Amino acid sequence: MNTTFITSSANISQCPTDTRPEFAFIGRSNVGKSSLINMLANKKGLAKTSATPGKTLLINHFLVDDIYYIVDLPGYGFAKRSKSVQQDIQRIINTYILQREQLVNVFLLIDLRHDPQKIDMEFINWLGENGIPFSIVFTKADKLGPVRARQNAEKYMQSLLETWESLPPYFITSSEKKQGREELLTYIQQIIQP
Repeated sequence: MNTTFITSSANISQCPTDTRPEFAFIGRSNVGKSSLINMLANKKGLAKTSATPGKTLLINHFLVDDIYYIVDLPGYGFAKRSKSVQQDIQRIINTYILQREQLVNVFLLIDLRHDPQKIDMEFINWLGENGIPFSIVFTKADKLGPVRARQNAEKYMQSLLETWESLPPYFITSSEKKQGREELLTYIQQIIQP
């Protein structure tokens, strides 16, 4: 799998103009997004990881095998940012997700160690209300162990059933252990070549 960084964009008008399908990765700050992208690409340091939450402020495009893009979106819900920066990020995310024709699926990353957070639930419902195809990617499974990771994921999905008739696909991942890599890549392939 050959993955290349292509460009960082401050808004969608600067994004690549070709029609390759795009898979966007998004989640709360510090959910492990860059680590997951690096794990999928099998390339350390492709997406910049940081101990400081809220590093990604741009839309980052990575081209995979000349076929599709992995898109790293800014994390949401980082309280230490100024109001205006938070609003800018919200605008970037909303415009990209609602207006980007090349977008075929949003992977919403959720830290498996935490109970459902209001901000994630609101984002899930917003995606649903706008008819955006998405999947849930639970991260940091290695911090819990296999049984507890599965239980937490199932509990999370059960809580979604309170407002959702049918559930989106979900994946349990660990960037440390490369868990979930094959499943995610297979899922992407199935969307590209149904």
